[in-house]
Amino acid sequence: MSLAVAALRAAGAPDAAARAFVAPMAQACERFNIATPRQIAAFVAQTAHESEGFTRLEENLSYSTADRLCKVFPSRFPTPASAVPFLRNPAKLANRVYSNRLGNADEASGDGARYIGRGLIQLTGRANYMAAGDAIGIDYKARPELVALPEHAALTAAWFWATAGCNALAEAEMIDATTRKINGAAMMGAEDRRARYQAVLRSMQA
Repeated sequence: MSLAVAALRAAGAPDAAARAFVAPMAQACERFNIATPRQIAAFVAQTAHESEGFTRLEENLSYSTADRLCKVFPSRFPTPASAVPFLRNPAKLANRVYSNRLGNADEASGDGARYIGRGLIQLTGRANYMAAGDAIGIDYKARPELVALPEHAALTAAWFWATAGCNALAEAEMIDATTRKINGAAMMGAEDRRARYQAVLRSMQA
């Protein structure tokens, strides 16, 4: 089934973003066999939620308050004083919070900032960039910035979707289960994701 601009608009994408992403999303769906109306609607809805309507393709780690940093990264910043040096410094913060995890080396390596969350489902960490690159045939390890471009943002999201087994869940309309695959136990924005799914599905059936 072909993907139309109307489906991305129904998911909440502004017109410019919908037009920019319709071809990359269609190509990514074809490559990773996201094919039925339910599968496509769920994929579009989830990626739209994660990317604020296909407008945010890179993680924002610019924090202005120490209290907020402590809340988001409690294991890294046990006190507000420990968080102050990282305020309004996204690269420094990324290197701290993503060091020695997700395949990244230590804080001094710069891997945290290099492999920051990018794309429609926030590909994060050297190991994930390498795995996606191996599957897609692009050296994302060497050129991680590519993941913030529409073509690669869509491809890496579809790769993750397929790898996580989301097609079967979507076909069964288990939208909360796909949310859990993407967002984990937090299930942030579950209601919004369900609403976007229904809106996209209706647009595809019109």
